[in-house]
Amino acid sequence: MTYPTQPTASHFINGQYVEDTGGTPIDVIYPATGEKIATVHAATPALIERAIESAQAAQAAWAAMTGTERGRILRRAADMMRARNHDLSVLETYDTGKPYQETSVADATSGADALEYFGGMAATLTGEHIQLGEDWVYTRREPLGLCVGIGAWNYPTQIACWKGAPALACGNTMIFKPSETTPLCALKVAEILHEAGLPAGVYNVLQGLGEVGSALVTDPRVDKVSLTGSVPTGRKVYAAAAQGIKHVTMELGGKSPMIVFEDADIENAVSGAILGNFYSSGQVCSNGTRVFVHADIKEAFLERLSARLDKAVIGDPMQPETSFGPMVSERQMNIVLDYIEKGKSEGARLVYGGERLDREGFYLQPTVFADVQDEMIIAREEIFGPVMAVLDFTDEAEVMARANDTEFGLAAGVFTRDLARAHRVAAGFEAGTCYINTYNDAPVEAPFGGSKASGVGRENSKAAIAYYSQLKSVYVRMGDLEAPF
Repeated sequence: MTYPTQPTASHFINGQYVEDTGGTPIDVIYPATGEKIATVHAATPALIERAIESAQAAQAAWAAMTGTERGRILRRAADMMRARNHDLSVLETYDTGKPYQETSVADATSGADALEYFGGMAATLTGEHIQLGEDWVYTRREPLGLCVGIGAWNYPTQIACWKGAPALACGNTMIFKPSETTPLCALKVAEILHEAGLPAGVYNVLQGLGEVGSALVTDPRVDKVSLTGSVPTGRKVYAAAAQGIKHVTMELGGKSPMIVFEDADIENAVSGAILGNFYSSGQVCSNGTRVFVHADIKEAFLERLSARLDKAVIGDPMQPETSFGPMVSERQMNIVLDYIEKGKSEGARLVYGGERLDREGFYLQPTVFADVQDEMIIAREEIFGPVMAVLDFTDEAEVMARANDTEFGLAAGVFTRDLARAHRVAAGFEAGTCYINTYNDAPVEAPFGGSKASGVGRENSKAAIAYYSQLKSVYVRMGDLEAPF
């Protein structure tokens, strides 16, 4: 079968596609079939240098443009992404294996949302005036310079925009390195941005594995590093960036709690559990994979959950009726299968799924374990796959202590009809992104990020501006200046 997925070239540098087959070849595998659908090459040291030089050379002129001018380009790119949503969604499905039913509404569209939002915000990035008697201080919000974005493989188009849009709105330039597992979509983001009028060198894409990321993170000319990835990767990148005292945003993993109280609407709670465990085949960092269900409704919850999972349409991701697709790679599938075996051996009750599907590609059944204990591995470690752990509870104070007993702190959710309890529980969660009677909503207007080991900084919303810019204070004395001698 022929796939329309081989990119024009592996990299996008200084406004154009660039190839160097001397770099390590990286095969792109379609998760639904296991077939190779493209090959890209890792960036060579010469290409890394070329990208850094072009981004540095372009930055001053880009920052000198008015925010309105920069924003106009970003908004034009957003319109173009929406107009090309079908083709971008098809490419995202080939890149990740996620169903077209998903990618067509959640991937390029959310990337366009970010470009539009920060495009609209670019002209509002002003300082303030502080009167001090006759004297006064004014502040200037200035770009950081050259930003490096390192993407994850679960939302390649979205992440390329979530990092690029605020960086560019603030007057920075960016070099984006997508995950080597999903290298295709970021190239289209760069292509669209430049077609929309972005000056050459402002947004570059380099392919590669860890050594390319390391070369970018440690280069003294790089001012900011933004990573979406696992906690172990985050620790390494954070430490490397610290050597150069670089600005960082770290959006890392989680083992987030979802608490379902006895008065919750069970249908809505099951919907939240499905969205928080099985959307994108469970490959979402903020997923609520520890589902604490009140003992009084646990069996009713499990029964309804199993009935709803029976309705999942597992199949060809390109078919519009398919609602559950494969894992992104054979490696990730095997990692998740190993966790499923650990859950079985630890004595958790397998309620649903638990097997690889007998078909080509990297398909697993949606899997649910009940009677999970807090100390079990499947309740402690991030699995990043379609595996839900259901735990019992009876007391609010007890379940809050258990929910917060984790190194992670990315997200948390609560389902209850009790308004006071909902807000009390949300306030008590040790997590950066919380949900009441919903799960995994991530509008660009709201800050997104974690606490504890789950990250540093925030993406999206006006809060992101603080992580892609710096404030300069200017003191103005209006009268004579006294000195002691």
